[in-house]
Amino acid sequence: MTRPTKRIRSVFAVMAVSALAISALAQTETQWLLEQSTLTYHVSHPLHQTEGVSHAAKGKGVCHAGQCDFLIAVPVKSFDSGDSNRDLHMLQVTRGGQFPMVSVRTHLPEDAAGSATIHADLEVQFAGQTASYKQVALQLATQGNEAKISGTIPATLTDFKIDPPSLLSLPVKNEIPIRVEMTWQKQK
Repeated sequence: MTRPTKRIRSVFAVMAVSALAISALAQTETQWLLEQSTLTYHVSHPLHQTEGVSHAAKGKGVCHAGQCDFLIAVPVKSFDSGDSNRDLHMLQVTRGGQFPMVSVRTHLPEDAAGSATIHADLEVQFAGQTASYKQVALQLATQGNEAKISGTIPATLTDFKIDPPSLLSLPVKNEIPIRVEMTWQKQK
């Protein structure tokens, strides 16, 4: 075998190994798991303010080929306002027996983790309805394999076709902002 033929084979071998390595890197998948969460809804009535809190959300994120898809789900009955009668009424008003879960989906570019603020498009399913929120500002702090995300989803009762409950014939306000605080862990 002549030297040029050996060189050509060596070049092709290096190119083939490089192509396989690049292909393997492109096919890698990164997963994120929701480790901790605090979701707080706020309801405003002319006579008082109420918040309901849940720490029961579960979530997973999968990043592949530069795109990350996240799903978060929380049982409606896990929200606690400190008043069991109010919580039971909330379950009735939101049709929690028929639609027991709230879910949130979002798709983000994988490089979004390089920014302190993420502007996410969210799709929220609640009370049998789906609402979309565009460019919701979420604060992001990363440290090692951990990412902390916080922000507020500007939800309203009408987004989910929920009739505003009343107290003393005064309805609650339409706005029900949901404060989100989550800690995600990158899986190895």
